[in-house]
Amino acid sequence: MSGDRARVRYEKKDHVAYVTLDRPEVLNAMDLRTHEELAGIWDDVEADDTIRVTVLTGTGDRAFSVGQDLKERARLDAEGAAPTTFGSRGQPGWPRLTDRFTRSKPVLARVHGYALGGGFELALACDLIVASEEAVFGLPEVRLGLVPGAGGVFRLARQLPERVALGYLLTGRRMDAATAAGFGLVNEVAPADRLDEAVDRWTDDLVRAAPLSVRAVREAALRSVDLPLEEAFTTSYVWEERRRRGDDAAEGVRAFREKRDPVWTDG
Repeated sequence: MSGDRARVRYEKKDHVAYVTLDRPEVLNAMDLRTHEELAGIWDDVEADDTIRVTVLTGTGDRAFSVGQDLKERARLDAEGAAPTTFGSRGQPGWPRLTDRFTRSKPVLARVHGYALGGGFELALACDLIVASEEAVFGLPEVRLGLVPGAGGVFRLARQLPERVALGYLLTGRRMDAATAAGFGLVNEVAPADRLDEAVDRWTDDLVRAAPLSVRAVREAALRSVDLPLEEAFTTSYVWEERRRRGDDAAEGVRAFREKRDPVWTDG
């Protein structure tokens, strides 16, 4: 592999950004340069008002991503680099998607093949997951003397029943797509040859929705989940305030009355 080749492909089409980890020869393992490239991409996604949703995936037929590039990690250890822990502060690409808590647009993980370690953590940090029947998820860090430092410990414990989450976290066992679907960890499972069709259905629905409504609902849902219900109702949400001041609420009702598709103007 050429050292100069980009690690990530980034394309935009019809209000959708496509972010593709592009190291299939190492199952889309992420080295430090990958994280640096991703940081610039996530900044652009947030700044570009034409983008309403992002699809994150990996190149090839074998893996979404197997996480940290362990060969690079071994070299860094030999050079005396400090060991990593929870979060990416101080590391290349900070804040990474896994601790980019202020982003406002939905990200959908398109998962085929292995999503292990940091790859699974990337998927867990996304808002939606659409997986092929051949997807395999797992956090094997405990078998390597590591921890799932990119949020896997925290997110899996929130997204699965506690004992189920601990079972996977403490053993490094893998989970197939059907099991993940049974736990509600993924939104849809599709045959591999129809995975892109399933992803397109989700992105079509997301793009059809009013952009500020999507941001407002996403922010309110995520920020309020640990609040008492009464407090959730009275909390101020940034994107809801912007939606209220925008034009699209009136446009949506007007389009419904006129029996036509709405034309959204608020980014």
